[in-house]
Amino acid sequence: MSRPAIVLAMQPSRTEHVLPDEILRRLDTTGRLLDVEPLQRLDDTRARRLLAEAEILITGWGAPYVGPEIPAAAPRLRLIVHAAGTVKGVIDDALFAAGITVSHAAEANAVPVAEFSLAAIIFAGKRAFRFRDLYVADRSRDRTHPMQREAIGNYGRTVGIVGASRIGRRVIELLKPFDYRLLLSDPTLDAAEAAGLGAEKVELDDLMRQADIVSLHAPSLPSTQHMIDARRLSLMKDGATLINTARGILIDEAALLSVLKTGRIDAVIDVTDPEIPEADSAFYDLPNVFLTPHIAGAIGLERARLGKMAADEIERFVAGQPLLYQIRREDLENIA
Repeated sequence: MSRPAIVLAMQPSRTEHVLPDEILRRLDTTGRLLDVEPLQRLDDTRARRLLAEAEILITGWGAPYVGPEIPAAAPRLRLIVHAAGTVKGVIDDALFAAGITVSHAAEANAVPVAEFSLAAIIFAGKRAFRFRDLYVADRSRDRTHPMQREAIGNYGRTVGIVGASRIGRRVIELLKPFDYRLLLSDPTLDAAEAAGLGAEKVELDDLMRQADIVSLHAPSLPSTQHMIDARRLSLMKDGATLINTARGILIDEAALLSVLKTGRIDAVIDVTDPEIPEADSAFYDLPNVFLTPHIAGAIGLERARLGKMAADEIERFVAGQPLLYQIRREDLENIA
C-alpha cells in the first residue's frame, strides 16, 4: 500500500501532547500528513481541499462532528482513528454504512483512569482524606491517633467493581497484588468469566451491601442511568466509599448528596451530571467528598499514549494487518 494521505481534525487547545513531534514524524513516514494544523471544522475551503485527498482521518477531543456528508466530501476516506476515548457523538452512523473503518484509542485513555481509580481505592481504604482534614484542622494528632485503631486500612477489605469494561478489567488487574476481596457486578459476564478476571461475580445489590469501597466503571447506557439510586445507596455499609470515574449519569446525584450530607459514607467523584456542578452544589463543600474536575482520564503528558496508539493502529492498517481497536456499529450499544 502506498503512503496514504492523512488529515487531522481536533481542537488544539484540548489535545496538546496528543501528537508530539515524534508522532507527527511517524505519521508522515507511514503516510503523507497533508497539514500539521488540525481541522476545526469540516465545511470550509481548507477542509474541502484536504478531505478531497484524505484516506485516513485522525480525530480527537473537540473534533467537529464527522457527519453523513463526509463520505461524499472525502471519497477516498478508508479509515478514521479517534485519538481519544469514545467515538459516540463524533462519528455518524453513515460512516459505518459507507464502509469506512473506525478505530479509537479508548484503551490508552483507560490506563490513567485505572491508575487514578487504584489510587482512590487505596486512599479510601486508609481514610486518608479524613485523616488529612482532621490533622490540618487540629494541628495535632489528638483525633487522628484514635482513628488508627478503627477497622480501616487496605488489608482484607472488600472492593466492588461495577462494570467489566476495559477500565474495570484493568482496575481488577491492578488490584490483584493487594490483599483485597474483589467483587464484580456486570450482567454481561457469568461467574466463570468473572473468576477468570480474578473477581467474584455478584448481583449489584449484593455488591453494594458487601463492599467497603465501590468503584464504578459501567458505560452510560439507557439501562445504566441512575443505576446507583437511593435504594442502592441505602445498602452501603456505614463508612463505605463510593468512587465514580465513569459517568455522572450513573448516579442519582440528588440521592447521593442526601446520603453524603448525613456523613454515613464517603465519595470520590471525578465525573458529575452536569459535567460541572452548579456553583452552590454541596459536592464542593462536603468534607466527606473528594471532588476532582474530570481528570482521571488522560491529561498532560498522559495524552501522548493516545497519539501513539493512533499511530500504531495506522501502521497496522497500512501494512494490511488486523486492527487492535476497531469499532463496529453494533459495538456502540455497549461502550461508554
